[in-house]
Amino acid sequence: MHYLIVSLSHKNSDLELREKFTYTDEEKEACLQRLLKSPNISEAVMLATCNRMELYVCCSDIEEATEHMMKLLAFKGGLSEEVLRKTAEIVDDSSAIHHLFAVASSIDSMVVGETQIAGQLKDAFKFSHERGYSDKKMSRALSHAFKCAAKVRNLTDISSKPVSVASVAIKQIKEKVQNLREKKALVIGVGEMSEICAKHLVSDGVETFIANRTKQKAQTLAQECNAEVYEFGDLDKAVNEFDIIFTATGSSYPIITNELIEDVDFERFWFDLAVPRDIDIKNRENIFLFVVDDIKDIVDANKAQREQYVRQAHGIVGRSVVEFYEWLDTLNVEPIIKEIYKKAEKAAQEETKRAIKKGFLPQEYEKQAQKMAHQAIKRFLHDMTKKMRAASHEAKSDSVTGAMQYILNDEHDNIPDQYKHHLKKD
Repeated sequence: MHYLIVSLSHKNSDLELREKFTYTDEEKEACLQRLLKSPNISEAVMLATCNRMELYVCCSDIEEATEHMMKLLAFKGGLSEEVLRKTAEIVDDSSAIHHLFAVASSIDSMVVGETQIAGQLKDAFKFSHERGYSDKKMSRALSHAFKCAAKVRNLTDISSKPVSVASVAIKQIKEKVQNLREKKALVIGVGEMSEICAKHLVSDGVETFIANRTKQKAQTLAQECNAEVYEFGDLDKAVNEFDIIFTATGSSYPIITNELIEDVDFERFWFDLAVPRDIDIKNRENIFLFVVDDIKDIVDANKAQREQYVRQAHGIVGRSVVEFYEWLDTLNVEPIIKEIYKKAEKAAQEETKRAIKKGFLPQEYEKQAQKMAHQAIKRFLHDMTKKMRAASHEAKSDSVTGAMQYILNDEHDNIPDQYKHHLKKD
């Protein structure tokens, strides 16, 4: 079994390309379904944020699985497989686990140390697991990824003064807008980024309104943030009324276009944090539009400030990857050790019964004989199994487990199948 990841992120793709790979929940499920139609792919998870779209799969054949994933993505994005292979980051096995751990730890994020990615990753796994597209193998990798992320947070200051794409956007507007308290702001959408924006604006004394297609959700967020509700149906008025607009909806098409815009006598500052973009306008006088990829300057400054912590975090990630594979290796050897003890016990029982039947032992000594045989087996196998466990941490572990499977296997059983069954239950 192999881990395989295909990643399109802010590191290798611009916003225009990433917009081609946005999915509704129905489209996510359809994609996961199609992934698992490959006989080489057993589990799959999709992570989709404003800065990345990544597919995580467990597969039996890396090349075949990659080919299948490229076909699906090429069809979705309307691109050639060749262009996709050149653009996407494709990593497998230990490199894939390293990438996953780095993503969970936020050192692969546009805003290093940002606090949203772990939650987004958990939601992505939950979405897949609840629908039956991922199971134990992916669960193992994700649980260790979250443990690694916790170590990074606890052992470095990478997440000190927590930041996110939304909070960086707020910082941008503070630098651009004078007399912020005199402005009116509209936040469109009710997701986590919208909540962060609204709370920052309210705390800075800005008169803030929330709009959403589902009014009840807008009311709930507005109550939490001490903001007001604005009718979503009045967006044509809002674009010509508010000084500041933040959008972060899940709409698959733009909700603000040129047709809605009128000339006004004040400057407007709009932040579109959605992928695909919510705002589609040409250059308009006195409208300053920022999208996700426009926050590079602050992002680069953030990276420079946290460079020391990033180096420390990479060390933690590297060690965590090694520990994960060592742990997997112990899973490999444990069912074999269990089978050794099982066969030894069976042999001891048969020999005890034979000794009694032959008259070598009185019948009343059967329990004592069984106990003595059991202790002898434990003493004899102790050093052997200890060495097997130690060897499971080394590169030769596959050779050790393969040899033991061959030695133990006979016409009456099938150790490899039992071993696989054990892993499924684990």
